[in-house]
Amino acid sequence: MGPMTTDQIVLLEGVGKVHGDATSGLAVLRDVHLSVGKGEFVGIVGASGSGKTTLMNILGCLDRPTRGRYVLDGRDVSTLDDDSLSLVRNRSIGFVFQSFQLIPQLTVLENVEVPLYYGRVRRGRRRERAVELLDRVGLSHRLTHHPAQLSGGECQRVAIARALSNEPAMILADEPTGNLDTRSGEEVLQLLVDLHRDGRTVLMVTHNPDIAARLPRVVEMRDGAVVKDYEPAAEAV
Repeated sequence: MGPMTTDQIVLLEGVGKVHGDATSGLAVLRDVHLSVGKGEFVGIVGASGSGKTTLMNILGCLDRPTRGRYVLDGRDVSTLDDDSLSLVRNRSIGFVFQSFQLIPQLTVLENVEVPLYYGRVRRGRRRERAVELLDRVGLSHRLTHHPAQLSGGECQRVAIARALSNEPAMILADEPTGNLDTRSGEEVLQLLVDLHRDGRTVLMVTHNPDIAARLPRVVEMRDGAVVKDYEPAAEAV
């Protein structure tokens, strides 16, 4: 694979991950090579145990590879310590999880402000930015509500607003429609598609073949390796 170019956001070179002893442990990722350009929307698919969750953890700087190199937005993050990885997560990556992971005691507005608080953004600007983002996801009428007062689809839209708060280099979405009914799932997917059209980079794990078939690019994992990297729309022609 060639050198990093300015339009790449993700570059994985020969990435492997072993749980346990490096020689006799369980290899969950094997020699993964992956390049994602700025502004791409990529689906990651594969059966349970295929390695896609481990791959997402490495992409999200929640874990480090045992071997190989990971360059994120021009910076090699493979060997960073925990504090440095934490900073990268806060500044460069927006996370959207299947289970929303909102803080129940906080209002919708306060939930979106959390990454900005950790990013040391001043209070007035935090509030302004959170209001702006909640308007973007169609929830400006829910600012003072708590997560328990929202539907699943609304919770996921709050999570997307929170993921966008620090202007991340990319959004990592792990089964974002997995806990939602069909209509809410469609709304959340459309929101991610719109963000992609606005130039955002989105990587999304999905088990849903119908969703995968609609994405511009899909990476399929099996037994810890990338076995297919294709464009579903092009294959359907």
